[in-house]
Amino acid sequence: MSIGGQPLPVNPVPSSGDRRSGRFTQRAIDTRVIGWLPSLVETHSPDTLSNPTRLSVVMGSYPNRPAGAMNKTLVPPQDSSARQWYLVDAENQTLGRLATEVASVLRGKNNPNFAPHIDAGDFVVVINAEKVKVSGNKASDKLYRRHSGRPGGMKTETFAALQARIPERIIEKAVKGMLPHNALGRQLFRKLKVYKGAEHPHAAQQPKALALDPAASAASTK
Repeated sequence: MSIGGQPLPVNPVPSSGDRRSGRFTQRAIDTRVIGWLPSLVETHSPDTLSNPTRLSVVMGSYPNRPAGAMNKTLVPPQDSSARQWYLVDAENQTLGRLATEVASVLRGKNNPNFAPHIDAGDFVVVINAEKVKVSGNKASDKLYRRHSGRPGGMKTETFAALQARIPERIIEKAVKGMLPHNALGRQLFRKLKVYKGAEHPHAAQQPKALALDPAASAASTK
């Protein structure tokens, strides 16, 4: 960049006698620069003139890059009325593989407007929670712990015991562990509805059957 055919210096050099604590001042600008840009001192503050990086931008040593598409955060519109309801039958399904697909729908990864920082997912209704399966010896070896908050108040029970007592909690804990562990994850978790048996109170929402991966079936893992 030049003015009147004379190139502009990128970093003007101040005179040795016009330094103040290592920072440039208005009087410290080289006289050649003031001659080329008489309005430089009048239109910019001393802080700008004392900073070599800011001064190089003012003098046009490199242009400011305009904000492009890669610099903008995508915020798709969120319409709660457009959310879908899906029905999942947990009968004879492997717990972990089932939970991964349910968590993916809750997060909205099946939605073309998916963004990791917003709630773009759908509702999921899981039925027959007591008929979910686990592989190997997990029915007797897998443990679930809870604590009352008092000294010595931790209680432990196996997968089989919890399945006989509260089968919904097994799927809820598996899915919740696959969601973000923050406020967004808690909001996503509220869209999960788990029920024991084949009946559910969400018939008015007309949930669609969610096609699961055949590998999630416990019969295919044997």
